[in-house]
Amino acid sequence: MLDDKALDALFRGARTHHGWLDKKVPDELLRRVYDLAKWPPTSANCSPARFVFVRSKEAKEKLKPALGAANADKTMAAPATVIVGYDLEFHENLPRLYPQADARSWFVGKPAHIETTALRNGSLQGAYLILAARALGLDCGPMSGFDNAMVDAAFFPGGKVRSNFLCNLGFGDPAKLRPRNPRLAFDEACSIV
Repeated sequence: MLDDKALDALFRGARTHHGWLDKKVPDELLRRVYDLAKWPPTSANCSPARFVFVRSKEAKEKLKPALGAANADKTMAAPATVIVGYDLEFHENLPRLYPQADARSWFVGKPAHIETTALRNGSLQGAYLILAARALGLDCGPMSGFDNAMVDAAFFPGGKVRSNFLCNLGFGDPAKLRPRNPRLAFDEACSIV
């Protein structure tokens, strides 16, 4: 079991950051984040998430027109922004990723099943990425509030991969944190049957 310090870093003390310190996120740290995030489970190890780490000024300018007004400034200021996407051809990797069965055949010719599986499992992997980033000392600012079609055209041409959500990464400025919002209690969100 993790100790309270680790649980606070991953969950209780972790916050959605909107302001960033002027401190770069090195490539090696982004690689370490992915190398942790790739391990947790997905259905039949399908691993449909695709991540684009946007860091350069040119790439940020390419992303900016797709951002909603409330997200533009904080995203442009973030040291890195990851576009969390999902690959609609993920099943082509299943012979390698899940060799114990003919899992590819479960998806061929079934676009609705592909879409649902890719979105669900790609979302899981995006959440794993957030936890991995937090575990390695980064702060995160996940968000919607962007034009998916514009992001897809700019960063995932060809239609094979679609964007799901964005997450700013870096070292958050604690002075710019908002007050923590409440959460639902167990009895409001859960039942045991």
